[in-house]
Amino acid sequence: MKLVQLTRDNIEQEHICCAISNNKDIQVMSKKEWLCERLDDGLVFLKCDVRGKCFIEYIPAEYAWTPVDAKDYMYINCLWVSGQLKGHGYSGLLLNKCIEDSKEKGKNGLVVLSSEKKTGFLSDPGYLKYKGFETADTAAPYFKLMYLPFDKNADKPRFRNSVRERNNIPGGFALYYTNQCPFTAKYVPMLENMAQTRGIDFHTVHIRSAEEAQNAPSPFLFYNREFITHEILSEKKFEKILADKGL
Repeated sequence: MKLVQLTRDNIEQEHICCAISNNKDIQVMSKKEWLCERLDDGLVFLKCDVRGKCFIEYIPAEYAWTPVDAKDYMYINCLWVSGQLKGHGYSGLLLNKCIEDSKEKGKNGLVVLSSEKKTGFLSDPGYLKYKGFETADTAAPYFKLMYLPFDKNADKPRFRNSVRERNNIPGGFALYYTNQCPFTAKYVPMLENMAQTRGIDFHTVHIRSAEEAQNAPSPFLFYNREFITHEILSEKKFEKILADKGL
């Protein structure tokens, strides 16, 4: 399988996998803009030469848009192979390329966000364990920071304290989001409109830099500082949350 690495020269022509739309779609536009801005930070977006979800995206952990301390590690934003592309060894191919690249760049290992059980939008802990990843740190209610060390003497990665500190989170609904995920460009305005129409206390915090992301509770939805979900919400999913809260 041929692999393609996104660059400023080819990003307009290449399909970015997780938002199957044309380049005029707001989701694709926001994601590609975000990717271009991260290339100087060492971000790599490597995909199989197919039209589908078959890619790995990673960046030096010092520039990761996640509240982790993992100096000299490579942080995997996303490893996603789905649909008819599963079962052909493409995940292993992409991960091995990431490992090879990271070792060449002198990194201490890889680090990635996972969960206690397989959960949507988080890396599969079973697959990671099979590939030799270990748990470096945990955070409530179910998050696991997993890592693959190249140097057993290197410090373990860990979550930053901001993951556990919620005093600065606004009351009511508070949604922290970035343009790293293309779907936020579509769904965040929808949720804001739903909340405004119903008179619901709803705050959005648009994270615009790695520094902000590393000092935030990460892209999550909270209600009165209580964690609700890490997943991107559709109108239907938000309706269910509102119903569960009696709103």
